[in-house]
Amino acid sequence: MPINITMPALSPTMEEGNLAKWLVKEGDKVAPGDVIAEIETDKATMEVEAVDEGTVAKLVVPAGTEGVKVNALIAILAGEGEDASAAAKSGGDAAPAKAEAPKAEAPKAEPAKAEAPKTSGNGAASEEGASTPALRADTPHKGEGNGGDRTFASPLARRIARDAGVDVAAVTGSGPHGRVVKADVEAAIAGGGAKAAPAAKAAPAAGAAPAAAPAAKSMSDEQVLKLFEQGSYELIPHDNMRKTIARRLVEAKSTIPHFYLTLDCELDALLKLRAELNAAAPVKKTDKGEAPAYKLSVNDLIIKAMALALRDVPAANASWTDSNMVQHKHSDVGVAVSIPGGLITPIIRKAEEKTLSVISNEMKDLAARARNRKLKPEEYQGGTTAVSNLGMFGIKDFSAVINPPHATILAVGAGEERAVVKKGEITIANIMSVTLSTDHRAVDGALGAELLGAFKRHIENPMGMLV
Repeated sequence: MPINITMPALSPTMEEGNLAKWLVKEGDKVAPGDVIAEIETDKATMEVEAVDEGTVAKLVVPAGTEGVKVNALIAILAGEGEDASAAAKSGGDAAPAKAEAPKAEAPKAEPAKAEAPKTSGNGAASEEGASTPALRADTPHKGEGNGGDRTFASPLARRIARDAGVDVAAVTGSGPHGRVVKADVEAAIAGGGAKAAPAAKAAPAAGAAPAAAPAAKSMSDEQVLKLFEQGSYELIPHDNMRKTIARRLVEAKSTIPHFYLTLDCELDALLKLRAELNAAAPVKKTDKGEAPAYKLSVNDLIIKAMALALRDVPAANASWTDSNMVQHKHSDVGVAVSIPGGLITPIIRKAEEKTLSVISNEMKDLAARARNRKLKPEEYQGGTTAVSNLGMFGIKDFSAVINPPHATILAVGAGEERAVVKKGEITIANIMSVTLSTDHRAVDGALGAELLGAFKRHIENPMGMLV
């Protein structure tokens, strides 16, 4: 009996992913545990392992396909002793809608083509959320079967056709049930056929073609584009990471009542201790020669100080839900890391219990793998608070947006020499401004002030973080 391989849910919040690469080909034998594909989520590229033994009968979804829905059919295995070609036919016929689901991106009418690459906020939610998946799963095979006037094409095929000025409706599709795929559009371009019908080109160029604007269902993108001179911009489609960041930030600012508390912290004692600890670091042998066992950064001490502050003020180590206050037992500190195209917050678990050297080495490893999109979901999901440090860019102070389910996030500015008054005299000290963004539903003003005060005490008396 054929074995269907479906798009796995690689995290609790994953709704779709990109099938980046197949590591097997049709006819290959696989065993449980063999890596068969690489899947790109909004945050990482992850390997997918086979869970059954068999022969790859059919790769339903080609490598490079975007927006493959969770549980959509992506490949078929033939069981032991089963004919691969027969398995491919019977397995493929068993779930045709699922096989097509990865390619049925944006089942909107043609006038909406211009808005697909520019969607943000609510648009991101619509592509990943309620109405679109239902259309992808149920509608395409019916619409194609009854000869409707809509042209079904993969999002990549639509994008290539739009950029080349090709009318996708005039391209003959070779995909399942006549769906237009990338190869069909490229063949049409190479053959010089199906060239630009004015109506097809009007949608993406609506910002520059006033006549096409009234036909658009949603005017938001077109209205923006009209503000710019034709030819002065290019349209860059949003990737999954950007969509997710946009959606989560809109949700955070729409649903979380933020308030902000700012304090100045003196860094001289912390900088002195950091230099002494780094100088005392033991030397270890590595593949590249000898190197210190650790090299502490200011950010490492900030992470530790925030974790200890939450330990000292446990009521602030909480998350809000509609029915309960979630009181956390440990300080799991997320740290914002900039990566190409966005950011991610890998988490130092139980940071209040870890030494500075362990935090430092763990953070370096997490940051390196984050930039290569190799983090596991459990390494960046959850957490009880977060730290966002822009001090290395010279930013004096800023206010960060809370990342649900957290109730707080600490925005850290640059440490700089400032004139301060001590015992009636003006002196110079290294000062760092920090701003705590707080969810007022979970943490009130006085409680937030207590938390930030505890953080300040640890920063200004750093020797206590070693005990």
